[in-house]
Amino acid sequence: MAKTILILGACGQIGTELTLALRQMHGNEKVVASDIREGGSELMESGPFELLDATDYNALEEAVMHYEVEEIYLMAAMLSATSEKFPSRAWNLNMNTLFNVLNLAKEGKIEKLFWPSSIAVFGPNTPKEQTPQSTVMEPSTVYGISKQSGERWCWYYNRKYGVDVRSIRYPGLISWKTQPGGGTTDYAVEIYHEALAHNRYTCFLKADSRLPMMYMDDAIRATIDLMKSDGEQLSIRSSYNLGAMSFSPADIAKSIQKHLPDFQMNYEPDFRQEIADSWPSSIDDSQAREDWGWEPEFDLDKTTETMLAHLREQMAK
Repeated sequence: MAKTILILGACGQIGTELTLALRQMHGNEKVVASDIREGGSELMESGPFELLDATDYNALEEAVMHYEVEEIYLMAAMLSATSEKFPSRAWNLNMNTLFNVLNLAKEGKIEKLFWPSSIAVFGPNTPKEQTPQSTVMEPSTVYGISKQSGERWCWYYNRKYGVDVRSIRYPGLISWKTQPGGGTTDYAVEIYHEALAHNRYTCFLKADSRLPMMYMDDAIRATIDLMKSDGEQLSIRSSYNLGAMSFSPADIAKSIQKHLPDFQMNYEPDFRQEIADSWPSSIDDSQAREDWGWEPEFDLDKTTETMLAHLREQMAK
């Protein structure tokens, strides 16, 4: 009998695509989407949905018992740029939801859980090039502090209570299906929309701000592959480094100009520049490759081609 999976934060940028991918794999009825608000029509119409506040332990436990949930993907979070505006709200959301799912697993009410970390765990004193799996971590943002703390709690619950928790440090993510949710790397999604709509874009980061990035299909595949992996093979129970490509705003502009030669890029850095400056430029993900066979499929030019093609289709409807 197929296991039942619960996605918390299913209406967000990652959650939407993860829910649809898991429904395709396991069957619609076996993947329960939940969030504090309803999502898009494809998500809502393809399987069960629960209005659920992941900070409410009792409501969460009730949903787990009702649907006989075995696995949880906790995708609910306040992202980097938004967290800087609402520090205490970000901390409460990002940490309390994690404790809720860790405690459900500790009590034997679920068997396995996924929790996303981020390159935001690193800070200005971290080596910027090929950032190692284990290194100096002194995050300078609210989001990064919550993610670093969360990683240590994941490791602790695994070591102390045997909780099967798995995690990835996501780089910036690029998708055409859902709108970005308040992150520092959101420019790499907005730019494609603006390129097609207006043939120009004003970027909130400097031209040479090189950051680790990933196309969403790779991120979804990595998440599912990690959860399918044999737990005995996993050497990291805090969070795995995950890499695919690194580029700057100037690089992505050049990639777009291969398809739209008249595309123009302007730069007006704002408060997000300081956040970007504290993050790595590239990631060493050799541990993920060794432990569970991680291998990205999308580089920048393939991402640009795919994004422009899908967004053109979307705009034509």
